[in-house]
Amino acid sequence: MTDSANVVRARLLAMIEGGALPADGRLPTERDLSDSMCIGRRAVRSALESLLAEGLIWRKQGKGTFAGQPPDKTQLLAAEIVGETNVAEVMEARLCIEPVLAAMAARHALPDDIDRMRNLAQRILQAGDPDSIELWDGALHRLIARTARNKPLLTAFSMIDEIRGNPDWRGVRQKARSMRSLQDRTVEHVEIINRIEAGDAPGAEAAMRKHLTTLADNLNRILSSDGD
Repeated sequence: MTDSANVVRARLLAMIEGGALPADGRLPTERDLSDSMCIGRRAVRSALESLLAEGLIWRKQGKGTFAGQPPDKTQLLAAEIVGETNVAEVMEARLCIEPVLAAMAARHALPDDIDRMRNLAQRILQAGDPDSIELWDGALHRLIARTARNKPLLTAFSMIDEIRGNPDWRGVRQKARSMRSLQDRTVEHVEIINRIEAGDAPGAEAAMRKHLTTLADNLNRILSSDGD
């Protein structure tokens, strides 16, 4: 990329990670970015293509460009049952599905998939606030699910992921994460990615299960404490 494109890329990342975007993560248009930064649209487009290739942004035809990984349209089905479940049930469902998806990802992952996973894991580590951690953590888990390349399981995951995004539960998840260091969680993410890259399906499944079990245990402690 040109120096101008690198400048745009750095500013966009700062915008994404600094909480300067609306709740849906939508980025300004190419024209708006070009005008606000006084940089040519070619450089803006190059920067956006770089972020897109790394899996840090996604585009929706006619809607714009957004931070993170794209939601699946089947997530909309989950809206009907959000009020009929709870954090503990959602965590149980994640433990049933995501380890299997990680194992399948190990069988199907391409080098580009691995590169994007590592980029997202690094973004989690570099995140400066809980909302940024939430953004990149969700993006990583969605990418692993997509890499499994199994539509029925992705549909199930997407519904759970939509419910998991319930803003009323965000505080509980943040408390659960804060019970462990970001470095410890990063080690677990890296282990999952390493196993996927190695094509080690049982290892990827075990690594994902360990990661989610630790989170589930922390959630249970918080919920039990709140109920006392």
